Amino acid sequence: MIKRFILGVFVLTTSAILAQRNSASPYSYFGIGENFEAVTVEQASMGGIGVAMKDYHHLNFTNPASNADLRAATYAIGGSLTFLTVKEQNASQTGNSTNLRYISLGFPIGKKAGLSVGLQPFSSVGYSLLDDANADDVTLFTGEGGANKIYASFGMYAYKGLSIGAEAGFIFGNIENNILNQRANVALATKHKESFNVRGGQFKLGLQYKTELKNKLQLSTGASFTMSTDLSAKGSEKMYSLSFSGSGQEIPRDDLFNRTLDGNINVPLKSTYGFGLGKENKWYIGINQEFQSALGSNSVFIANGSSHKYDDSSKFAIGGYYIPKINSISSYWDRVTYRAGLRFEDTGLLVKTTNNFTAVKDFGINVGLGLPLPRQLSNVNVGFEYGQRGTTNNNLIKENYFNVRLSLSLNSINWFQKKRID
Repeated sequence: MIKRFILGVFVLTTSAILAQRNSASPYSYFGIGENFEAVTVEQASMGGIGVAMKDYHHLNFTNPASNADLRAATYAIGGSLTFLTVKEQNASQTGNSTNLRYISLGFPIGKKAGLSVGLQPFSSVGYSLLDDANADDVTLFTGEGGANKIYASFGMYAYKGLSIGAEAGFIFGNIENNILNQRANVALATKHKESFNVRGGQFKLGLQYKTELKNKLQLSTGASFTMSTDLSAKGSEKMYSLSFSGSGQEIPRDDLFNRTLDGNINVPLKSTYGFGLGKENKWYIGINQEFQSALGSNSVFIANGSSHKYDDSSKFAIGGYYIPKINSISSYWDRVTYRAGLRFEDTGLLVKTTNNFTAVKDFGINVGLGLPLPRQLSNVNVGFEYGQRGTTNNNLIKENYFNVRLSLSLNSINWFQKKRID
């Protein structure tokens, strides 16, 4: 029964991820949209660490080598609710978005290996920007869509304490950008519409090593490398005139041009390193450092310096968890996992201002709880994040956001075992 339930939820949530619009950020205007960090709610609640973390009953999206530590079949689903306040120098606006962040299924293969498969958002476009500084010339910028990633990840122990892993993924999605311009005393408006499909593979390699120190302390180190890949971007671009009906519906008129788009987007090598120290089922503190070269393109999908450009990006995260007493009988709250973390990020995006380019930076403070369920090691995870992105300097936009994250992690050692009748 539980297998059928999990399969049904997996199919329904897969459809939801593929159909959702999960960004309200003005910064999703650039490139292929707002990038999603591939972390679980548990990891996000600790600032996004995990490249060195070993866990027997939670999935880890940062390092495929962590699959070697799975000891029970694990189904995980996570989502988030984002409250966003966008500020300019003299104005502000609020919005929100709700989305599913991942659905994944992992299970052990023997005692020294594990496999996980799943679906995650890769990027998202969802913006609506109005330029009405000149009342006689009003322009509306809108965009929607994004890309998703389906993946399979495998990890195994190669030597005592040393695990290695690999992940293969396929990225796919559709993105549409529109620019609508209306001038005073002109009968027809003009619209520039760009739509394209994103396709491509992605591969990740990882390794982890854990050794035991004195007093049952465990030191773990890890690294993962997401290999450089080229995503194809094919679609169409057209500009046409239009009028509006009495109800506001667009009525297309004449095409000014209509042409095919064909290019690629280079996603460069991303390397993540980290280490952690802790006691099993008691406490853990870890540090992650991530580096990635500048995003590139030979197509029109990423501006060639006219409005923005990309530089190298980096991210630093520190966080951990604490469990008062995992096997407590007298107190439920002693069995709860308490998580916290910080995240500092240079996104690599530079937006052109009056005289130069301004870097967009991101910062987040995270806390969370892992609430155990009565059945085995399953739990509900709740996370909260307050963050800031961008700046109001140089006529740019600053985002203040508050994320509420929720995930369900179901564990069982019986899902893939055939029952025997004595």
